[in-house]
Amino acid sequence: MIRLPQVGGGVREYTPRTGPLTLGGGGPLTSRTVFSAAHVVADPYADTTPDSPAAVDWDATLAFRRHLWSHGLGVAEAMDTAQRGMGLDWPGAAELIRRSAAEAKAVGGRIACGVGTDQLTGPEPLTGPAGLAAVRKAYEEQLALVEETGSQAVLMASRALAAAASDPEDYLDLYGHLLRQASEPVVLHWLGPMFDPALDGYWGSADLDTATETFLEVIAAHPDKVDGIKVSLLDARREVALRRRLPAGVRCYTGDDFHYPELIAGDEQGFSHALLGIFDPLAPLAAEAVRTLDTGDVNAFRSLLDPTVALSRHLFRAPTRFYKTGVVLLAWLAGHQDHFTMVGGLQSARSLPHLATAYELADGLGLFPDPALAESRMRSLLTVQGGL
Repeated sequence: MIRLPQVGGGVREYTPRTGPLTLGGGGPLTSRTVFSAAHVVADPYADTTPDSPAAVDWDATLAFRRHLWSHGLGVAEAMDTAQRGMGLDWPGAAELIRRSAAEAKAVGGRIACGVGTDQLTGPEPLTGPAGLAAVRKAYEEQLALVEETGSQAVLMASRALAAAASDPEDYLDLYGHLLRQASEPVVLHWLGPMFDPALDGYWGSADLDTATETFLEVIAAHPDKVDGIKVSLLDARREVALRRRLPAGVRCYTGDDFHYPELIAGDEQGFSHALLGIFDPLAPLAAEAVRTLDTGDVNAFRSLLDPTVALSRHLFRAPTRFYKTGVVLLAWLAGHQDHFTMVGGLQSARSLPHLATAYELADGLGLFPDPALAESRMRSLLTVQGGL
């Protein structure tokens, strides 16, 4: 029995599971391409402040990626889950990309890496032609690095571009240039403002229907250079409508952490692949579900994955950009790292009741390989932060 603080006040008793969920495991995933956006493990002994460069525990960070690969998932590296722009700066992300790409080659794991513009960190946003030129140069630098490592590139949405662009033509011009320059097909990433408020109005309009037309125009002009799109708008109907309008051969990778089971399962007109932050804590269970889907058993797939949505919706509740705190908590409770410390001090970004609910939901799903260890660690957190 463990006493957990509740959202809204009060404390209640919870009886943890005594064993983890039993999963089959083994074998590659065949019917869907599935990436997990992976978190980084901070170095808890580094003498840092919230404003200093991130200190990463490289051994633990790479070990977690091997964990993801062992279950048949691809790794989406240096994405939002890895705290790009929220503690991890471009030099840190570049080192992460180099190290993870080398590890992927060593173990035969699939990897895609985020390409952005987070070199541009000045206090004032860049605007006009000079701003667009700076954005282009920053994207080019990162694209070159990712391609040098042999990784697939994910062209991430850019805060700097959102600030510098004045209309849809600026997006069409810049993305067209990058796609012509890319040596291999890339993934285009549309991250909504719920994940990053600075991206409001991306693709040149705050109206999503208008923005969608610009997005599709970019793809239609260069279908041979677009492997797929990653959509993170938390709107399942919009994703399905967009998915049905993609050129033949261009995949949709769902980034919808609220509706992923139905989007991955698909319908008679198609389905989504996946590139999801929630698959960081769900890796073994998610892989088992997709292997079940590989056999054509959609009902069994849904029976495995549908119960995880409550946890995902909790972790990604507004303000959504702080979902990473719950992801790292669960990695610590599951034994994938020895501490609950995050780069930039973001372990403090969620309340103790929020974290307690995350523990309870994850435990109920059987996500912890050693429930007793998870309970012990949760008790230590509750004692230190809540006096329970």
